[in-house]
Amino acid sequence: QLQLVESGGGLVQPGGSLRLSCAASGFTLDYYHIGWFRQAPGKEREGVLCVTRGGASATYTDSVKGRFTISRDNAKNTVYLQMNSLKPEDTAVYYCAASGRIGCSSMVYMYDYWGQGTQVTVSS
Repeated sequence: QLQLVESGGGLVQPGGSLRLSCAASGFTLDYYHIGWFRQAPGKEREGVLCVTRGGASATYTDSVKGRFTISRDNAKNTVYLQMNSLKPEDTAVYYCAASGRIGCSSMVYMYDYWGQGTQVTVSS
């Protein structure tokens, strides 16, 4: 069974940090581009960052530039999202997704496999 599982979410104060993990089971992440998306209540799911199978990254949400970074550890079959200087507007359910297509994308329909999501709440 092909599965992505996110972990690392939780409640954090403004200015704090979290590291989300996206672990794959049933398949190898080496061959996929991995995106992180988020969805806040009442809003559409939006692409945040992506890392290609070759390790290059792209940021799709201007508000996270300089604060969020994406990395992958193929040996652990895991992709990470490091989130620093968190703000209340970062509150959302965060999803990782895998795409076997030609490159990274911010578009939901370009991804083939999705995790169940992990809640991130930034509040004092």
